[in-house]
Amino acid sequence: MELIAALVSVAGTLFAYRISSRLYEKFPLPLFHPVLTTCLILVLALVMLNVPYAVYMLGGKWIDELLGPAVVALAYPLYTQRMLLLRHWKAVLSGVAVSLAAGLITIWLFARLTDTGHEILLSMLPKSITTPVAIGVSAAIGGIPSMTVAFVMTAGFTGAVIGPAVLKLAGVKSETAVGLALGSASHGIGLTKAAESGDRPLSMGSVAMTLSAIFGAGAIPSAVYILMRFWN
Repeated sequence: MELIAALVSVAGTLFAYRISSRLYEKFPLPLFHPVLTTCLILVLALVMLNVPYAVYMLGGKWIDELLGPAVVALAYPLYTQRMLLLRHWKAVLSGVAVSLAAGLITIWLFARLTDTGHEILLSMLPKSITTPVAIGVSAAIGGIPSMTVAFVMTAGFTGAVIGPAVLKLAGVKSETAVGLALGSASHGIGLTKAAESGDRPLSMGSVAMTLSAIFGAGAIPSAVYILMRFWN
């Protein structure tokens, strides 16, 4: 029975993604981003069919385990664009550093203004780094990993949906800058949007996401120690 449930979960997820991809091909609007639409379809299906999340994850965990290899696969566009990355290494490092610092500060300010509890704040801090790393960082600093995943997904969807429009309004036209912004702020989901603009934004976004994860794993615990001293 568990095997059947797992197979149905995987098949349903793939089917939902296929439908979402076809919809996005016909109507390439930000709100119809395939990952976002797939999540909405799955949530509605689980609610309408009264299927517990634990039952869905019997098969969903198989897809979840592919997340790590998918992130590693991003090394390919990095390799193909390695000379470009070397030419822009200062922009890459400074962009990632500023993005990481801005994310941590704005989250802390938001938490202060909304009187957010410590545990939720700690769960929010890793929101802009890729999920596998964010889960580990959240657990290490005292956050709630499952809640962190929700914040990571929210950051990814927000960046993919409104990120390009915000960059356009700000007058950002450089493919390098667009890739760095989406990769730093919206990790893997942002990269799917960057990929629509070509290999250059994808490569820049990939390295930004990777460096954000590396720097974030070390910087966020340090930031927690500093920020907590000013919490009260």
